[in-house]
Amino acid sequence: MSDAVVVALIGLAGSGLGSVLGILMSSKLTQYRLEQLEKKVEVHNQVIDRVYKLEERTELQEEKIKVANHRIEDLERRAEA
Repeated sequence: MSDAVVVALIGLAGSGLGSVLGILMSSKLTQYRLEQLEKKVEVHNQVIDRVYKLEERTELQEEKIKVANHRIEDLERRAEA
């Protein structure tokens, strides 16, 4: 084989190996980033669930306050009469 063919084959092998390694590293980095985003989404979803539960409790407390206020108004009306 001539020197030019050997150099071309070595260049081809180097380019192929570089491409494969680049793809593998890029894939690993993408996978890592996806895992990090999934963790952040999970934390976000937990916060959303907690806020939803807090809103439910707040609505319940507001309803209890309304009932208590009506009872107080009824008692005040009876006391005035």
